[in-house]
Amino acid sequence: MTVIFWAAKVADPAYISALFLMLLLIFKIAPAEEVLSLWTTQTVYLVIGAYLIAAAVDSSGLGERIAYKFILKFVDSFRSIIYSIFALTFLLSLIIPHPWPRAFIIMSVMAVIIENAGITETDAAKIGFTVFAASIPISMIFLTGESTLNIMALQLSGIELSWGGWFLQMGAPAMLAAILTMFLILKLFKPEEEIELNKKAIGRKLLDLGRMSEEEQKTVFWLIVAVVLWMTDSFHGVKLGWITLTVAVMMSLPFTGDILKAEDWNKVPIKVLIFLTAAVAIGKVGSLTGMNQWVAGVILPEQAPQHLLYFALLTAAISMILHMFLGSVIAVMGIAIPAFLIFAKHIGLNPLVPTLFVYTAIGTHYLLPFHHLNILVGMGKDNGNYTEKSVIKLGIPLTLVTIIVIIFEYFWWQFTGLL
Repeated sequence: MTVIFWAAKVADPAYISALFLMLLLIFKIAPAEEVLSLWTTQTVYLVIGAYLIAAAVDSSGLGERIAYKFILKFVDSFRSIIYSIFALTFLLSLIIPHPWPRAFIIMSVMAVIIENAGITETDAAKIGFTVFAASIPISMIFLTGESTLNIMALQLSGIELSWGGWFLQMGAPAMLAAILTMFLILKLFKPEEEIELNKKAIGRKLLDLGRMSEEEQKTVFWLIVAVVLWMTDSFHGVKLGWITLTVAVMMSLPFTGDILKAEDWNKVPIKVLIFLTAAVAIGKVGSLTGMNQWVAGVILPEQAPQHLLYFALLTAAISMILHMFLGSVIAVMGIAIPAFLIFAKHIGLNPLVPTLFVYTAIGTHYLLPFHHLNILVGMGKDNGNYTEKSVIKLGIPLTLVTIIVIIFEYFWWQFTGLL
């Protein structure tokens, strides 16, 4: 019921998720500590901290300053705009642990470029679409690049992985996905006319920001602290969620920060947290009740292929088909990952292998906007200015990119020792 309601958009996904959670408790399908297990893990607190840190980077003006300086140095044509979007997304993914705030900060800078260079509406839509399309593969490079999906994938696998461990296993495949996506965009979305950028006007925008404020300096300090602690989590042993929320809190205290205000709590979306809780509960309660075993028996062959490349391609194909029908990345992860973990158990695979194959297949691919929230949030004239037509145009060849990345993962994980 829940998955069908999500796919059919019967109501906002958070309301549907809340109904699912309450029905599990009312009918005593599973104990509350299992149904609401997400709240006893670091995931929720990493998401909360990520939104608060993003709010600090935005409100302090630091994100805008970084983007303007980058544009002045590296942008002089349509092609360089596309390159700069991917480069800025990568740079900001180190300091803003959620793709949506990153994309909107970059989009605000691109809006200045679009207005300044007199870019046509059609070309503006191509730039806007690139901003949100770039956020998808780049978010998978670093564990903290996507504080929701990356952490959820690990939680569903049941395996602990450090920041460095994630980068070792997923950094290269995600970079490959980003590079291939960028070249596809350059090939498919050529400009109607060449762009002439008035860098003096961009420079004036930067001057209007003035000298780096005390708020920005404090933000830089705490971002450096956060990144260093994220990157060294395998040494100090403190989980990323606890680090992220602690840094956010330090940004709010007198003397140490005074950057975040009381109203910044409003930027933490409770609906996302409820949706995440339900998605995790599907896998958790499914395991307790035997549903995962049943799903695996229904949608998967009786035996997993012995050759691991065939296993990888089969995993990708089934996951992508489920994703095309169900739409939500989180919903498909909640159903498919537990099923493939059961499917792969008898061949002795590390649980990370089927988990990351599933996540790569559904996390890098989309055909319509509702297949990925990163694309959906950028739709419309007030955001990225693009339409479904652009999404489909990229989504069809993106299927091949996903398959290439899955095959690359098969060979890469043999090199890293995961396979």
